[in-house]
Amino acid sequence: METKATNDRLKIDYQLVCDARDHGSHKAYADLMASYREPLYLLLLRMTHNTTTASDLTMETFSKAFLQLHRYAPTGSFSSWLFSIGVNTYIDYLRKRKVETVSLGSITRTGDGEFIEYQIPSNQPNPEEVMIRMQRDSVLKEIVAGLKEPYRRIIEMRYYEDLSYEEIAERLRLPLGTVKVRLMRAKTLLSSIVRERGDVI
Repeated sequence: METKATNDRLKIDYQLVCDARDHGSHKAYADLMASYREPLYLLLLRMTHNTTTASDLTMETFSKAFLQLHRYAPTGSFSSWLFSIGVNTYIDYLRKRKVETVSLGSITRTGDGEFIEYQIPSNQPNPEEVMIRMQRDSVLKEIVAGLKEPYRRIIEMRYYEDLSYEEIAERLRLPLGTVKVRLMRAKTLLSSIVRERGDVI
């Protein structure tokens, strides 16, 4: 049974979605992130067991969700819709991590005393993968170079210079929350451009 608080939350979230989707309200985007960033991060952390990966997947999930706001229907909660995107983002992340394995098995004992065999993955990409990565990097760098400020610089700092959110905030003299929202917007814009161009990324 839905409570008044639940109904109020649904109405507030849907209004924020409308403001963000229809009017491009930065405040609406920020409010949605402020409400659900922490629970989404904790969900992804439980799945990844890695704080950096969980943080990156959290931002990626918000980027995907904000690109797809037109698909959100108020028949369900925004949080459930967002978390389902987060789970799919995690699944995509696992698929991308799949690498070729070498025929070298290893035996180890579990905590229950059972023995299991696993394959040791090879971290070395094959020549075709190297070529694909080079082509993708080239396309991405070209697109990033064409972004307007402040989006171009914040993408470069995060992904080319490998700076943390805190380091970016310090260098740009901006609040940490502003950096996260700006980076999310930059990634959303980048994804939109890639999709319009039809490049394989």
